[in-house]
Amino acid sequence: MCIKVKNYAETVIGDDMDITCSLKKNTAVVKKVFEGADDIIFRGFQSGQRLCFMVYADNIVDGATIESAVLTNIMVRSSEKESISEINEQAIAVGETKKLYTFEEVFDAVLLGDTVVFTENDNAALEISTKNWPSRGIPKAENEAVFQGPNDAFTEQGSINTVLIRRRIRDTALKVKRMKCGRRSKTDVAVMYISGLAEESLVKKVITQIGNLDVDAVFDSGYLQQFVEKNSFSPFPQLQITERPDKAASALLEGRVAVVVDNSPTVIMVPAGLDMFFQASEDYYERWEIMSVLRLLRFIAGFVSYSLAGFYIAVTVFEPSMIPAQLAFKIAEGRTNVPLPTIAEVLIMEFAFELLREACIRLPSSAGSALGIVGGIIIGQAAVEAGIVGPAVVIIAAAGGICSFCIPNTGISASFRLIKYFVIAMSSFLGVFGFFVAQLLILSHLSALESYGMPYMYPFCTWKNDSDALNDSLIRAPIWLMKKRPAFASEKTRMKERKGGK
Repeated sequence: MCIKVKNYAETVIGDDMDITCSLKKNTAVVKKVFEGADDIIFRGFQSGQRLCFMVYADNIVDGATIESAVLTNIMVRSSEKESISEINEQAIAVGETKKLYTFEEVFDAVLLGDTVVFTENDNAALEISTKNWPSRGIPKAENEAVFQGPNDAFTEQGSINTVLIRRRIRDTALKVKRMKCGRRSKTDVAVMYISGLAEESLVKKVITQIGNLDVDAVFDSGYLQQFVEKNSFSPFPQLQITERPDKAASALLEGRVAVVVDNSPTVIMVPAGLDMFFQASEDYYERWEIMSVLRLLRFIAGFVSYSLAGFYIAVTVFEPSMIPAQLAFKIAEGRTNVPLPTIAEVLIMEFAFELLREACIRLPSSAGSALGIVGGIIIGQAAVEAGIVGPAVVIIAAAGGICSFCIPNTGISASFRLIKYFVIAMSSFLGVFGFFVAQLLILSHLSALESYGMPYMYPFCTWKNDSDALNDSLIRAPIWLMKKRPAFASEKTRMKERKGGK
């Protein structure tokens, strides 16, 4: 049985949330709910002989709009006989207005940055758009930087983020479903999709899932992601997050759904498969030959990032005969003065590099990059000279770290950093056999995952007999060969409309 939790306003004024015809009563209710909130401004005034009351939140509204387009117009241009509807039509010089009939709508409007006007003998209030949230300009993409292509990134203002996407897709079929999420934060969430491209069942599932959330607050898209993921205990992300508007627009054109969360500089894209985390925006702005090679290198780097340390332990401790003789002698010579076992060496260096990586993130960008280079050199050299680790282990840890930076998505990169220790543990106990068992278990887990009905391993697995999707997976085929949208798009619009070209 689902029990509805009362919000603060319902607790203060009771279950009767309807606006009444008594201005005195309406004013008392609003002041009681906002009691103690000094940033909420109350303003009583007259329109002829008719009493009016205005409420708005300070510092998040446009004061000039309130004074000129609202307050002055109502006081000068309207008469005491006009209703709230007539005032809206004849006096308010603001494009976006709305009639409200409940106090819950009033409180949401005020906290969103709008101004609400009450008048005597009206059982409705007027919401007037006066938002003026403080915001920064359009920043440059940092986590998903490219050499060629647009460099703009999402901001913390959800309304700007939707504009950045709509700027790239000027299609009337691009739909935006606005919702609120969070019992106390009432965070604005916009679900964006292209009607006709995205499957209706997918859109409904996303909207229903977000609408059914009953949480105190949603502060970021990553926060929302954890609530809507199907398998929360998997180390792999089942939703894709991006800071790039062009990437979100491209996802929409594939038939995916984008979720824009206010106060977050990233956007969620669903569904998401493993290969999508290895795709970069730059892949489609350069020639296909070089980008195919680079994408293949990313997949190899991803495998090496979580496998190399475990494989080193497996062969050096359990199967040294697999190593060429000269290389084995070099590794043995480097470990001559090292008192620790190989497993301890690897764990010490892996933890050291993880700490160094975390420290670089917390420092300013200029200092962080310098610490990453200098710190890695100093720590590695000092550890070798002190006899704590051998030179080979430093190379293994550094190579794994470099490979993890080749992955264009931080979410899947973090997953590989985590499962690396699972591979190390299996290799430490069972040797080469344990290494391959770990790989099999990881592959089995990936094959069992799905994202909103789409297999996580698509297009490497057979799903809806879609072989064309392989053109944009391990390699990136020429754009003119990618004639079909992925299998999760609407069946009626799978074929991309093209004229001319190849």
